[in-house]
Amino acid sequence: MLGSYVVQCLAGAGCSVRALVRDETRAAWLRPLGAELAQGDIANAQVLRDAAAGCDAVFHAAAAIGPEADWDTFRAANVDGTQHVIDACAANGARLLYVSSTAVYGDSRYERAPLDETAALPALPQHDAYGRSKQEAERVVMRAHADGVVPAAIVRPPPMYGDRDRQFVPRVAVVLTRGFFPLIGGGTTRLPLVHARNVAEGAILAATNPQADGRTYNLTCDYPLTVADLVRFAARGLERRVFAPSIPIGAGRVLFGALEVALVAVGRRDLSRHAGGTLDLLTKNNPFVEDRARRELQWQPTVTPDAGVADAFRWWKAHHRSTNATR
Repeated sequence: MLGSYVVQCLAGAGCSVRALVRDETRAAWLRPLGAELAQGDIANAQVLRDAAAGCDAVFHAAAAIGPEADWDTFRAANVDGTQHVIDACAANGARLLYVSSTAVYGDSRYERAPLDETAALPALPQHDAYGRSKQEAERVVMRAHADGVVPAAIVRPPPMYGDRDRQFVPRVAVVLTRGFFPLIGGGTTRLPLVHARNVAEGAILAATNPQADGRTYNLTCDYPLTVADLVRFAARGLERRVFAPSIPIGAGRVLFGALEVALVAVGRRDLSRHAGGTLDLLTKNNPFVEDRARRELQWQPTVTPDAGVADAFRWWKAHHRSTNATR
């Protein structure tokens, strides 16, 4: 999702773009957006070097994601893969823009709010393999920059949404299509969600500004978006009436506690660990601060939630039967 928006933005600005893809047939739709395709993946260092040939900047947005706790899988993709990208940039004299994640702040993010880029990153528990791998990848990138191997910058988005989303939108859409979504505490919580095109725009600003070298930027609030806003805009895109009654926060805690127990009972302990995080998302305001990006990069997001959310859920409605989004 994010990579395709990067392609669109760069091509729209008149840049030549090469996209690393694992399957050229499945990725053929990127060509009309303006991308030359190079087949391979970040596990192959030589393929990466060849793909980066002639590039001025490399956007590294690939990652293993998910609730699993298998450290070896996440390390191989997110840490070793990032090192391969660094090596490819160094071999070709290219700048590196690394897409990290607010997962590096861990579950303590709400207690430490407001969180900006100066906050020390906490030690994360063993089961948070994704967050740990993104922390380590950031260290690898910044070490390479400090050592003069590559000029590099980092952006940290929270959960993203947009067309071609296979993570956030499908999960919420499946619930909303049933026509019922209780708003815990009235749905006034401000969500840490951003549109993927807005993240792509911020990433390009960081990649093309030499003053961003060695800097990290939270791209964590393009526009204020509450839970109630999300439900209203998503329902518009789904063309579905959604009954969204307000329920007390205490009742929400009971509901998610029951969900956690149910997930353990059906053998999905990996997902049960995230029930508490989902409840926090719905009941605690966005803890992240993006002032540095607005000040230093002049980040001015172009996609507003009223249009972006509706379009993302409209896209899901039109395409989900032909994808693996809900499998």
